[in-house]
Amino acid sequence: IISLVYLEGSISLFRNTPFCIGNEPKSGLARDLGDRIQSRNVPFGTSGDFIRRYKMKKNKNSLAVRRQREVNKVAAVFLAPVILVLVVYIFYPIVNTFQISTLDWNGISADSTFIGLDNWIELLHDKAFWTAFLNNIKVMLLSILIQIPLGLAMATFVEFAGKKSTIFKILWFIPQLMSSVAVGFLFTYALATNGGIISSISQLLGGGLVDLLGNPDTALYTVIGVIAWQFTPFYMVYCVASYTNISEDVYEASLVDGATKGQYFWKIALPLLKPSLKSAAILSMVGSLKYFDLIYVMTGGGPGTSTELMATYMYKESFANFNMGYGSAVAGGMFILITLISLITMRILNGKED
Repeated sequence: IISLVYLEGSISLFRNTPFCIGNEPKSGLARDLGDRIQSRNVPFGTSGDFIRRYKMKKNKNSLAVRRQREVNKVAAVFLAPVILVLVVYIFYPIVNTFQISTLDWNGISADSTFIGLDNWIELLHDKAFWTAFLNNIKVMLLSILIQIPLGLAMATFVEFAGKKSTIFKILWFIPQLMSSVAVGFLFTYALATNGGIISSISQLLGGGLVDLLGNPDTALYTVIGVIAWQFTPFYMVYCVASYTNISEDVYEASLVDGATKGQYFWKIALPLLKPSLKSAAILSMVGSLKYFDLIYVMTGGGPGTSTELMATYMYKESFANFNMGYGSAVAGGMFILITLISLITMRILNGKED
């Protein structure tokens, strides 16, 4: 390193002598010194780059570098199973779904016929699929507008009530612990036309039978209400966890300044909770667009196509009608639509945040 500094100083000296024409050394000694620097890819006057490269080469076997290598090896060992699971259960099924969508196949026999994009062309003109997509949009919008505000309200009550709200936490979280199939059967019997809770109350009040699930005008909104009943506690817990990120000093300072709890919520807590609420909206949106089990148990997509969703339509085409090729095209369409809607929503939310 000292020699290189000396060489650079010598070159600088030769630049200021009659031996140099411009920046090119004229004498043989100066030209030799310049060639030594240039052979190390260091231009005149910038030996620092070469010095840094020299230090990096020297430090390749240092303790920090060896420790980083060991960390990378351990990380690779722990990441390998995760990557394997992702490849086997997520990436490969996605690719295989698009591959099957180009076939005419019933999903059982070994014989299949390649038909190219015929299934996709049929999907673009399938009114039933687009009806199911619109139903998914309704479920998505109403889920966001119902579940997240209710979950936030419940979390705010729990946060302000303190330890007194323990019983409410337990009772409100019970629906989330139940499986969707169990919830579906429970509300199917509770909302039955004959003997259901709503019909029984209506008869006691002098009214007639109420058929919420059998009426095309009310079936979808009834199911959306059941979905909200089950998943609102999740957003309650989500918002409670978000409240913990707000320092207690902020709340105490607001009280010292004379703010009420309502003013603290609207002016301080809610703005600080906005990033978490945006994430909750994305979770609700993606979950609503691929929702299946409760709808299938309660209505099976009926009456008619009033509660048909993309997932239930895909299931019927693939496993009820034994049209696996077209069912895979429906699944591929779901994947594309959900991805596009998610990306657009995230871009809009991030744009507003910026």
